Amino acid sequence: MVYKRSNSIEGVLVHPLKIIEDERGAVMHMLRKSDPQFSSFGEVYFSKVNHGFVKGWKRHKKMTQNFAVPFGQLSLVVLDTRQDSSTENNYTAFTIGAPDNYSLVTIPPNLWYAFYSITNHGAILANCADLSHDPSESEQLPLDAFEIDLQSNTVKG
Repeated sequence: MVYKRSNSIEGVLVHPLKIIEDERGAVMHMLRKSDPQFSSFGEVYFSKVNHGFVKGWKRHKKMTQNFAVPFGQLSLVVLDTRQDSSTENNYTAFTIGAPDNYSLVTIPPNLWYAFYSITNHGAILANCADLSHDPSESEQLPLDAFEIDLQSNTVKG
């Protein structure tokens, strides 16, 4: 399969987030019940990502995820293999994380994603998902499952 890099994937939303800073520290907003990206609350969890390691490929069948990175920076790659999508066989890559790229990335169901830390001290990803974790609802594939070089965000070949 040949995948094409794209600037966007159908259904994936990126929303810049606010950081309120002073000499004491910072307040970092993520998601409010009144935000258009919010649908329902299932769970919030944090994923620590060590430098040099990739997490993925993963896909949720029903869950919508809302990612923010309050510590460090990640490269996030999202791949669309949905047959009914206008962006089928396209992928996109984002750099997300505080302070320069502090954003909320909303990933709807049935999209593959992988991410890795691009900061030496690692990163922490926060996910506010609309469903509670259910192992039968997600799938994982090995990192070489798709012809995409995650480090350079390019198609292999």
